[in-house]
Amino acid sequence: MMEYKGYFAKVEFDDEANIFHGEIINLRDVITFEEESVEELRKAFTDSIEDYLLA
Repeated sequence: MMEYKGYFAKVEFDDEANIFHGEIINLRDVITFEEESVEELRKAFTDSIEDYLLA
């Protein structure tokens, strides 16, 4: 589980595609993100939250 500014995401790894998938779980809106490394995944998660907060 990942957390940023009070928002949480569950993360799964797709072994066949070799990619991480994340979904923010405590929002009414559906926000997902995916990347190939943990570092990139963390950035995609925080960027997704920041974009959501600016909308």
